[in-house]
Amino acid sequence: MSPDTIGLALLLLGVLLLVAKLVRVKWRLAQRLFIPSSIIGGAVALILGPDVLGAIASWIGTDRFADAGIFTADIRQVWSSLPGLLISVVFAGLFLGHRIPNAREAGRMAGPQLMFGLTLASGQYVVGLLLALLVLGPVFGLPPLTGALIEIGFEGGHGTAAGLGDTFSDFGFPEGQDLALGMATVGLLSGIILGIVLINWGVRRGKTAELKASATPSVSEQMGIVERENRRSAATLTVHPSSIEPLALHFGLLAIAVIIGQLILSGLQWVEQIFWADTIELFKYVPLFPIAMIGGIIVQTVIDRFDRHKIVDQLMIERIQGFSLDMLIISALGTLSLQVLAENFMPFLLLVICGLAWSVGAFLLLAPRMLPDYWFERGIGDFGQSMGVTATGLILMRIADPELRTPAYPAFGYKQLVLEPFFGGGLVTAAAIPLIVAFGPTPLLVVMAVLLAFSLSIGLLVFGRKRGASASSEPAASTE
Repeated sequence: MSPDTIGLALLLLGVLLLVAKLVRVKWRLAQRLFIPSSIIGGAVALILGPDVLGAIASWIGTDRFADAGIFTADIRQVWSSLPGLLISVVFAGLFLGHRIPNAREAGRMAGPQLMFGLTLASGQYVVGLLLALLVLGPVFGLPPLTGALIEIGFEGGHGTAAGLGDTFSDFGFPEGQDLALGMATVGLLSGIILGIVLINWGVRRGKTAELKASATPSVSEQMGIVERENRRSAATLTVHPSSIEPLALHFGLLAIAVIIGQLILSGLQWVEQIFWADTIELFKYVPLFPIAMIGGIIVQTVIDRFDRHKIVDQLMIERIQGFSLDMLIISALGTLSLQVLAENFMPFLLLVICGLAWSVGAFLLLAPRMLPDYWFERGIGDFGQSMGVTATGLILMRIADPELRTPAYPAFGYKQLVLEPFFGGGLVTAAAIPLIVAFGPTPLLVVMAVLLAFSLSIGLLVFGRKRGASASSEPAASTE
């Protein structure tokens, strides 16, 4: 594949993102639903691809667009390769620019949040694996690893679903990636839509501590434009551009984190081949991105120890992550196979319905009993994350707590530091498919059921009992 083709494929993604932003600015429904431009751009790329435009062209009597739509097969091949690369960049930066807290500090700040987040994540495995064992396998003949699709698609999101593409293929189920990407798309849109519905319900029922019935997002917020008087710098210059471009410096740190992750993964694979590959192979199928996150933790630990000048800017890291995630989502959706979703529509629909029912039910029934204070503002963030990506949870928290007056944001952040390395694309997510194939779905189901029982017990019996004392400090609007 020529460098010109690769360059053109990347430029086309930029054009699609710009078109998508213009659609967001002009389309009122997209504004009211807060649909990200990357989702809109991915939908445009999908419509212009072979599964929509190609099918329409074939129906009217021409096969001109059957192979790749208005694009070429080489461009679509570049797009299909990008998600697995970009997700490693996103995960490598999760901890860069953040001080690594000790376990006591993180536990004190986010103990209840961690138990609720663990409940949501482990429950998705329990629901999914039970569905695979009782329905998807016996009725539809699908493999047991479909039981992991709810957590991969909902909690993990597009990046995780795309990053696990090779793992699905290695185990003879390449359709799993398309199903997971479809789950991620439905989860992201449903998370935003249902989240806004729940916020409106919470305001009317007096469940929100900060947001009142008269508070509505501004037109600019709905359009995704920051008002001129509220604009701030997207990043900070920590080094002089005459010595090195700050963006290049931070990209270099991310590159080091990814390379460290690759070295760690290669080392684990080497050890596995020597000692236990004849019995079970796990690290052979683990993708790079969760290990790249460990590389980022190592880099940040070194930075905490030796960086006296504080040259790492968290906002700059976030800009690179945001760019990578936008490119990842649009390229992943643009190469999604609608044919696979159509062929597995009923199993896909069952997974979506059960996943939605679990997340909504956990928020309405468990969050008020597990989170001792500001349960709505704190719970809506975890609900959003369990349905899409971290950004979804942050969007919903920002709507429910626009002035950041509740402890929702810091508690959510500290919870992420503990939970993110394992679920939502972490080590547990990456290892789930190889473990299911190696040992069957039952052992993983038992482990996740135990985790679910543990998190529920601690959340309800330890943190939940503190609610009576904490609730008195909340505004009257948030009392039960």
